[in-house]
Amino acid sequence: MPRSKTGVVRRQHHNKVRKMVKGQWGTRGRLFRRSNEAMLKSLWYAYRDRRTRKRDMRRLWIVRINAAARLNGLSYSRFMFGLKKANVEIDRKILADIAVRDGATFQKLAALSQMNQ
Repeated sequence: MPRSKTGVVRRQHHNKVRKMVKGQWGTRGRLFRRSNEAMLKSLWYAYRDRRTRKRDMRRLWIVRINAAARLNGLSYSRFMFGLKKANVEIDRKILADIAVRDGATFQKLAALSQMNQ
């Protein structure tokens, strides 16, 4: 019985990896070993940064809310405390959107927050 080699399977695996790193610079897009290293690293970065993106977005929302709150004479923490006391359950994502797009509504929220301090 002839010896079975991994010719087809290995080629399929190599092609799969090279397809994932298509467009990378230099040997990272051409040679399998460098391509495999680049692919593993990029998959790790993607996994890590899916979590980092959530942190970054929350930080951005807080910065926007703070800027709008200070225009209305409140700090971020006092603004959020007042909203919590007033039982306003709007999350930071929506508050940041209101702060950027609709200043009049945010002003009303700030007034409500200030009343409940």
